[in-house]
Amino acid sequence: MPKCPKCQKEVYFAERVTSLGKDWHRPCLKCEKCGKTLTSGGHAEHEGKPYCNHPCYAAMFGPKGFGRGGAESHTFK
Repeated sequence: MPKCPKCQKEVYFAERVTSLGKDWHRPCLKCEKCGKTLTSGGHAEHEGKPYCNHPCYAAMFGPKGFGRGGAESHTFK
């Protein structure tokens, strides 16, 4: 029986969502930044962790600078 990468509990067939090559519980497949519940294949991945495509993944790992990735893409130091 496969184990969920988030909670480490067994994932039964009826509750399984496959994403990033692993089997997850539906409520465990969430964006690492904002916590939004994700759908299988409807998100991005960075270092094995799921992120919603926009705005989280785009803001954290997308191109930076003027006119790229929306308002969250600008970094101020």
